[in-house]
Amino acid sequence: MSKLASARYGKDNVRLFKVHRDDKTGIHSVAEMTVCCLLEGDIDVSYTKADNSVVVATDSIKNTIYILAKQHPVTPPELFGSIVGTHFIETYKHIHAAHVHIISHRWTRMGIDGKPHPHSFLRDGEETRDVQVDVTEGKGIEIASSITGLHVLKSTGSQFWGFIRDEYTTLPEVWDRILCTQVAATWKWKKYMDVKEVEADKAKFDNAWSSARDIILKQFAEDNSASVQATMYKMAQQILAAVPQAQTVDFTLPNKHYFEVDLKWHKGIKNTGKDADVYVPQSAPNGLIKCSVARSEKAKL
Repeated sequence: MSKLASARYGKDNVRLFKVHRDDKTGIHSVAEMTVCCLLEGDIDVSYTKADNSVVVATDSIKNTIYILAKQHPVTPPELFGSIVGTHFIETYKHIHAAHVHIISHRWTRMGIDGKPHPHSFLRDGEETRDVQVDVTEGKGIEIASSITGLHVLKSTGSQFWGFIRDEYTTLPEVWDRILCTQVAATWKWKKYMDVKEVEADKAKFDNAWSSARDIILKQFAEDNSASVQATMYKMAQQILAAVPQAQTVDFTLPNKHYFEVDLKWHKGIKNTGKDADVYVPQSAPNGLIKCSVARSEKAKL
C-alpha cells in the first residue's frame, strides 16, 4: 500500500522584466527577475486519480504572474512575492499555500560624464537579490530575503592557525593569506498576517538589503579574519542589529583557495611565504562554511 505524502506544483523560470517610466523627470527604472511559483492544497486526485479538475494549469500561473506584474509594483520583491502568493490562495479555495521564489537580477544605472544616465544600465556582476515568500491560508506570510553570488576577495588581512593537528593534517598554519568567497546570506523576517502588513514595511525591505550588503562588504574588508567562521558570525550579528524585524541570519561561505606556486626549481626563484605573489586559483575542492545566527531574545517590534 502507498499514499501521497505531499505534493506541490507550479511554474518555474518565469522570466519577467518591467520598466517604470517617470514621465515628469524622464528617468526610467528597471527590474528583471526569475520567478518560481508552486501551489499546495486539495490537489491529491490529480496525482492519484488522474483527475485534472483541481489543477490550475502551470501556463495559467505564468500568465497570472505577468498580469499581477502589470497591475502592481514588482519592487520590492518581498511585496510582489506576497501579492502573487496571496492571489492564488484567495482566488482558488482549494489552494491553501503558495510558495514564491524570486531571483532579482542585477542592473546598475550607468554613469555617463559623471552623471547617472536616465535610461541606460549595465550588468556589473552576477550577484542576485533573492526572496522566498510562503503564503499559507490562515497562517500568514513568511518571508526570507537573500544576497547570493556576491563574489569578494582580499589579498591580505586573513589568517588561519591553531586548528587541530594530527596524523591527518598537512595544511600549514598561516598568519597572512588570500581570502576569497562567494557570499550567500539570508535573513528571515517576522511573520506577516497579510499583504497590507507587508506593504506597510515596504521601505524596510530595500533598506535591509542595502544595510546587509554594506555590512558584509565592510566587515569582510576590515576584519583581520581569524577564520571564515569568525568573520561570518560578526556579519550576522551586525545584520541582526541593523534589521530589527529580522529573526535569524543564515550564511553560506565557500572558501575559494588560492595556492602559492613553488618556483624554486627554476633558478631559485622565491615565490612562497612572504615572497609569494603568483598563485593558482583552485576550483575544487573548497572549504564550505555555514552558520545560522538567531536573536537570544525575541525583538520587540
